[in-house]
Amino acid sequence: MSAEEREPPAPINLGAAGRVKRLGLVSAMSLVTLNVWTGSPLLALWIGSRVQAGGPPSMTAVAVVAVVLAVFSVVLVKVLSTLGGVHDRLIGRQPGPREPAPWLRSLRGERAGEHDRELGLTTLERVLVVSVVIAVVAFEIWFFFFSGSPVGTTSGR
Repeated sequence: MSAEEREPPAPINLGAAGRVKRLGLVSAMSLVTLNVWTGSPLLALWIGSRVQAGGPPSMTAVAVVAVVLAVFSVVLVKVLSTLGGVHDRLIGRQPGPREPAPWLRSLRGERAGEHDRELGLTTLERVLVVSVVIAVVAFEIWFFFFSGSPVGTTSGR
Protein backbone atom coordinates (compact mmCIF):
# COMPACT_ATOMS: atom_id res chain seq x y z
CA MET A 1 0.00 0.00 0.00
CA SER A 2 1.49 3.36 -0.98
CA ALA A 3 1.65 6.49 1.13
CA GLU A 4 -1.13 8.13 -0.92
CA GLU A 5 -3.54 5.24 -0.28
CA ARG A 6 -2.88 5.14 3.44
CA GLU A 7 -4.84 7.53 5.63
CA PRO A 8 -3.25 9.09 8.67
CA PRO A 9 -4.49 7.39 11.81
CA ALA A 10 -7.50 9.01 13.36
CA PRO A 11 -7.00 10.22 16.90
CA ILE A 12 -8.30 7.66 19.34
CA ASN A 13 -10.16 8.77 22.40
CA LEU A 14 -8.78 6.50 25.10
CA GLY A 15 -10.55 6.43 28.38
CA ALA A 16 -8.85 6.47 31.75
CA ALA A 17 -7.97 2.78 31.43
CA GLY A 18 -6.34 3.42 28.04
CA ARG A 19 -4.30 6.29 29.44
CA VAL A 20 -3.15 4.10 32.33
CA LYS A 21 -2.13 1.37 29.86
CA ARG A 22 -0.23 3.91 27.76
CA LEU A 23 1.52 5.27 30.85
CA GLY A 24 2.38 1.74 31.94
CA LEU A 25 3.80 0.89 28.51
CA VAL A 26 5.88 4.08 28.35
CA SER A 27 7.13 3.39 31.89
CA ALA A 28 8.04 -0.17 30.92
CA MET A 29 9.85 1.09 27.80
CA SER A 30 11.77 3.58 29.94
CA LEU A 31 12.71 0.89 32.45
CA VAL A 32 13.88 -1.53 29.77
CA THR A 33 15.85 1.26 28.07
CA LEU A 34 17.52 2.11 31.37
CA ASN A 35 18.45 -1.55 31.78
CA VAL A 36 20.06 -1.57 28.34
CA TRP A 37 22.46 1.11 29.62
CA THR A 38 22.98 -0.09 33.17
CA GLY A 39 21.37 -3.38 34.17
CA SER A 40 22.61 -5.52 31.30
CA PRO A 41 26.29 -4.49 31.60
CA LEU A 42 26.24 -4.77 35.39
CA LEU A 43 24.60 -8.20 35.25
CA ALA A 44 27.15 -9.36 32.65
CA LEU A 45 30.02 -8.14 34.85
CA TRP A 46 28.53 -9.83 37.89
CA ILE A 47 28.15 -13.15 36.06
CA GLY A 48 31.72 -12.79 34.76
CA SER A 49 32.95 -12.18 38.29
CA ARG A 50 31.29 -15.42 39.40
CA VAL A 51 33.19 -17.28 36.66
CA GLN A 52 36.50 -15.68 37.66
CA ALA A 53 38.08 -17.48 40.60
CA GLY A 54 40.44 -14.67 41.54
CA GLY A 55 43.61 -12.96 40.42
CA PRO A 56 44.00 -11.29 37.05
CA PRO A 57 41.09 -11.58 34.62
CA SER A 58 41.03 -14.77 32.58
CA MET A 59 39.95 -14.97 28.97
CA THR A 60 37.11 -17.26 30.04
CA ALA A 61 35.65 -14.57 32.29
CA VAL A 62 36.05 -11.92 29.59
CA ALA A 63 34.35 -14.17 27.03
CA VAL A 64 31.51 -14.91 29.45
CA VAL A 65 30.97 -11.18 30.03
CA ALA A 66 30.92 -10.50 26.28
CA VAL A 67 28.49 -13.34 25.50
CA VAL A 68 26.17 -12.55 28.42
CA LEU A 69 26.14 -8.84 27.50
CA ALA A 70 25.29 -9.66 23.89
CA VAL A 71 22.50 -12.07 24.87
CA PHE A 72 20.91 -9.70 27.38
CA SER A 73 21.17 -6.76 24.99
CA VAL A 74 19.42 -8.69 22.22
CA VAL A 75 16.70 -9.82 24.64
CA LEU A 76 16.14 -6.27 25.90
CA VAL A 77 15.96 -4.90 22.34
CA LYS A 78 13.36 -7.56 21.47
CA VAL A 79 11.36 -6.61 24.59
CA LEU A 80 11.57 -2.92 23.59
CA SER A 81 10.35 -3.75 20.10
CA THR A 82 7.42 -5.72 21.48
CA LEU A 83 6.47 -2.96 23.92
CA GLY A 84 6.68 -0.36 21.15
CA GLY A 85 4.44 -2.46 18.90
CA VAL A 86 1.88 -2.94 21.66
CA HIS A 87 1.86 0.80 22.34
CA ASP A 88 1.46 1.64 18.65
CA ARG A 89 -1.48 -0.77 18.34
CA LEU A 90 -3.05 0.69 21.48
CA ILE A 91 -3.01 4.22 20.07
CA GLY A 92 -4.07 3.04 16.59
CA ARG A 93 -0.84 3.76 14.76
CA GLN A 94 -0.48 1.70 11.61
CA PRO A 95 2.94 0.18 10.93
CA GLY A 96 4.74 1.83 8.04
CA PRO A 97 6.04 -0.08 5.05
CA ARG A 98 9.33 -1.89 5.45
CA GLU A 99 12.18 -0.07 3.80
CA PRO A 100 15.70 -1.20 3.08
CA ALA A 101 18.55 0.23 5.11
CA PRO A 102 19.93 3.51 3.73
CA TRP A 103 23.16 1.90 2.56
CA LEU A 104 21.21 -0.68 0.54
CA ARG A 105 19.11 1.89 -1.36
CA SER A 106 19.79 2.99 -4.86
CA LEU A 107 21.34 6.43 -5.21
CA ARG A 108 18.32 7.38 -7.29
CA GLY A 109 16.12 6.98 -4.23
CA GLU A 110 17.76 9.67 -2.13
CA ARG A 111 14.53 11.37 -1.15
CA ALA A 112 12.82 10.24 2.01
CA GLY A 113 9.55 8.40 1.66
CA GLU A 114 6.25 10.17 2.08
CA HIS A 115 5.41 8.14 5.16
CA ASP A 116 8.45 9.57 6.99
CA ARG A 117 6.93 13.03 6.94
CA GLU A 118 3.41 12.01 7.87
CA LEU A 119 4.12 9.53 10.68
CA GLY A 120 6.88 11.24 12.68
CA LEU A 121 8.59 9.63 15.64
CA THR A 122 7.02 6.75 17.51
CA THR A 123 6.78 6.79 21.28
CA LEU A 124 9.52 4.16 21.48
CA GLU A 125 11.82 6.35 19.38
CA ARG A 126 11.11 9.31 21.67
CA VAL A 127 11.91 7.20 24.76
CA LEU A 128 15.18 6.06 23.17
CA VAL A 129 16.18 9.61 22.21
CA VAL A 130 15.47 10.89 25.72
CA SER A 131 17.47 7.97 27.17
CA VAL A 132 20.49 8.74 24.99
CA VAL A 133 20.34 12.45 25.82
CA ILE A 134 20.18 11.69 29.55
CA ALA A 135 23.11 9.26 29.25
CA VAL A 136 25.25 11.80 27.37
CA VAL A 137 24.43 14.60 29.83
CA ALA A 138 25.20 12.31 32.80
CA PHE A 139 28.52 11.33 31.22
CA GLU A 140 29.45 14.96 30.56
CA ILE A 141 28.59 15.98 34.14
CA TRP A 142 30.68 13.13 35.48
CA PHE A 143 33.58 13.83 33.10
CA PHE A 144 33.79 17.57 33.69
CA PHE A 145 32.93 17.76 37.39
CA PHE A 146 33.62 14.45 39.14
CA SER A 147 36.27 12.46 37.27
CA GLY A 148 39.24 14.55 38.41
CA SER A 149 41.81 16.10 36.17
CA PRO A 150 44.73 14.05 34.85
CA VAL A 151 46.61 17.31 34.18
CA GLY A 152 49.32 17.95 36.75
CA THR A 153 49.39 14.43 38.16
CA THR A 154 52.49 12.29 38.08
CA SER A 155 52.74 10.50 34.75
CA GLY A 156 54.69 7.54 36.14
CA ARG A 157 57.76 8.13 34.01
